[in-house]
Amino acid sequence: MADRIRVLVVDDHPVVRQGLRTFLDLQEDLEVVGESADGRACVADAEALRPDVVLLDLRMPGADGVTALRGLRAAGNPARVLVITSFTEPTAVLPAVRAGASGYVYKDVDPPALAAAIRSVHAGHVLLHPDVAALLAAGDARPGPAALTPRERDVLTEVARGRSNREIARALSLSEKTVKTHVSAILGKLGVQDRTQAALHAVRTGLVEP
Repeated sequence: MADRIRVLVVDDHPVVRQGLRTFLDLQEDLEVVGESADGRACVADAEALRPDVVLLDLRMPGADGVTALRGLRAAGNPARVLVITSFTEPTAVLPAVRAGASGYVYKDVDPPALAAAIRSVHAGHVLLHPDVAALLAAGDARPGPAALTPRERDVLTEVARGRSNREIARALSLSEKTVKTHVSAILGKLGVQDRTQAALHAVRTGLVEP
């Protein structure tokens, strides 16, 4: 299927990688295109395979998940990253979120919920539990270099909900060209590089609910 979501699985345990591949390949709309054993291999494999979503373990020997996230960002790789972790303490995932992860799930997640999370991240949504969002808002929120206009705030809210420019235009009764202009202005004012980072800012500052 041409519209399958391409997934790269990154974990240092072969059994975990195989288990994830076995389940995900049963989904009609998901396709595992590769596996990586550490963060360094993740960056190289993501460049070669161009997945839509990277399913990333945080704690791995050598180059860990945060290192991988930073490498993906430095390489300009557009893949969205969903962290899958066994650590339930909110502070354990903060570095990954700050490094650009679009969300996270725990390793005891039900398989159907994991598939749903992959689809959600691919659609542009940000998956943060309220406890993590609260920590970000308390210690990591920062205003942009210039204040957003009311209309830009409306557009940012829609971006954080994962809507495309066309969907935003329809929702706010604007032209797609106007929406695109607003999105460019928002990215510049917030000092971020893409829509995912803008959406994270919206969650961190309480503009939208996580």
